[in-house]
Amino acid sequence: MENVLLNVKGMSCSHCVNSVEGALKEIGAKGTVDLEKGTVAVEFDESKLSIDHIKEAIEDQGYDVE
Repeated sequence: MENVLLNVKGMSCSHCVNSVEGALKEIGAKGTVDLEKGTVAVEFDESKLSIDHIKEAIEDQGYDVE
């Protein structure tokens, strides 16, 4: 399993947390949002997912991944 910490702009509430974590779960990754820091810690199987796929899943929810 691979772990990565992404900086994500635009998250501000529990709805944002649910949107991002839910989108990651749908693609087979586990995400944990930290609203105060504006980060998402993601755990995923690098043989099944790429960083680009993870970023796309978050950006599809309306957030900007730096």
